[in-house]
Amino acid sequence: MAYALVSLPRSLSLPFSAALTPKKKTRWGSHSQLSEDNMFNNTPELEESGLPPLVSALKAIVEQNEASFHFPGHNRGHAAPSSITQLIGIKPYAHDMGCIPALDTLFNPQGPILEAQKEAAKLFGSSQTWFLVGGTTCGIQAAIMSTCSPGDYLILPRNCHLSAISGMVLSGAVPKYIVPDYKNDWDIPGGITPLQVLNAIKELELEGKKLGAVFITSPTYHGICSNLREISELCHSRKIPLIVDEAHGAHLGFNSEMPRSALQQGADLAVQSTHKVLSSLSQSSMLHMSGDIVDKDKISRCLRTLQPTSPSFLLLASLDAARAQLSESPDVIFNQAVELANEAKNLLKRIPGISVLEHSSFPNFLAMDPLRLTVGFWELGLSGYEADRILLRDFGIVCELVGNKSITYVLTHGTCREHVERLVLGIKHLAATCSSIQQPKDIVLTGHAPFNDIIMKLIPRDAFFASKRKVAMKESIGKVSGELICPYPPGIPVLIPGEVITERTVDHLLHVRSKGADIGGASDPLLSSILVCDGDIY
Repeated sequence: MAYALVSLPRSLSLPFSAALTPKKKTRWGSHSQLSEDNMFNNTPELEESGLPPLVSALKAIVEQNEASFHFPGHNRGHAAPSSITQLIGIKPYAHDMGCIPALDTLFNPQGPILEAQKEAAKLFGSSQTWFLVGGTTCGIQAAIMSTCSPGDYLILPRNCHLSAISGMVLSGAVPKYIVPDYKNDWDIPGGITPLQVLNAIKELELEGKKLGAVFITSPTYHGICSNLREISELCHSRKIPLIVDEAHGAHLGFNSEMPRSALQQGADLAVQSTHKVLSSLSQSSMLHMSGDIVDKDKISRCLRTLQPTSPSFLLLASLDAARAQLSESPDVIFNQAVELANEAKNLLKRIPGISVLEHSSFPNFLAMDPLRLTVGFWELGLSGYEADRILLRDFGIVCELVGNKSITYVLTHGTCREHVERLVLGIKHLAATCSSIQQPKDIVLTGHAPFNDIIMKLIPRDAFFASKRKVAMKESIGKVSGELICPYPPGIPVLIPGEVITERTVDHLLHVRSKGADIGGASDPLLSSILVCDGDIY
């Protein structure tokens, strides 16, 4: 039997804008027949729908009930595994679309993705914003690659996230580390001061080195904020771009009790984990640019290298939705969270044996994120790991970050009062029942971080590609590390490829491992052995 191709009736050839705002459901649509000229003439209709542009586009496509012959293989949920649909239902699969024309393209957006990114740029105050589906990690990598060529120096804190190290591996940049202020009573590193940045710049200038960029982490995982205004003025006086890892600060600047955001303080590039304190899906982030020091086309080229060619439109739409949610009430959305955080801190400070991290612990820095609650347990004779196990077991309290001496809890606009009350009662009960309460001791503050004595033999890129061999941990002292090792969270490396392994570093890693920390990056998570670079290459 022969089959003839037939043309669709004119009534089924919908323009893109009409397809996005259908008056009624049709049995099938005809997006594949749209011309490129009218494909993205949809902005007015998207705004009229009352939904964010990318969310609206995704919703409209699902409602068309098209005959689908494209990826992904679950075919809009028709072949979704029952084991997971029993858990989350079929709707996430129905909205998990591939790169079909009506949904725009991430690398050359002209429709709903472009509109969504423009709306985000307006809200966060950037000249351009890029949506990221590889987390803040790929944004940091792109920021470093777009500002540093092989051999250029990058000034950055030694307590940077591991994504900055991988950014140097990819770019070939040479690190110029700044060791942050460190409080041994808390076992917490602080931020970076403008004077430290100035001294690092002058050292490189005296040595005739080419500086690609300055990289600052602010806020830190514990909420400590550096004075980015002064650092940006310092950088811009020399036409040096300032990159800020603002993974933990997408919410900053949206409440009177919060510090100003990195862009508000003059940063050229700021990378934010929109999924942390804001409400997009995990793995979704944004990269914001301000000013004209950095080449925006180079950023786009770097992102094309790093981002997947088949991005998740669920992640992209969640970024658009999180932006829209924040836009509805930007001045008050965090009021309750800030109020709850302040109440919790005041109550916890009254509990004997409990310490609460405050700005006074790091007076050299601009401010602290009011939504970070870091609680110390050392006066109870407990490590953070031990206290966390008890609070999780007995009270069902799940924290964000466990440290040697403390635990960090994060409040968001989704935090409820009942959970905060449970946290306070749990810690109060822990303090009351702990049999090993000790009197406070005089604490000797040495100001030394576990990575204070850095000796770098190879740049991260050369060490990454170097030949390596495995040696016993105790035999590694004096050799050059071939791997990046960091207790996780927070993902801050204690040992970076190319650094000389010291006795202090080994002792610190073994200590935190004995206390229950998960060791990330190590080929041997038990730390009985370690990879080192062969000695004939340096």
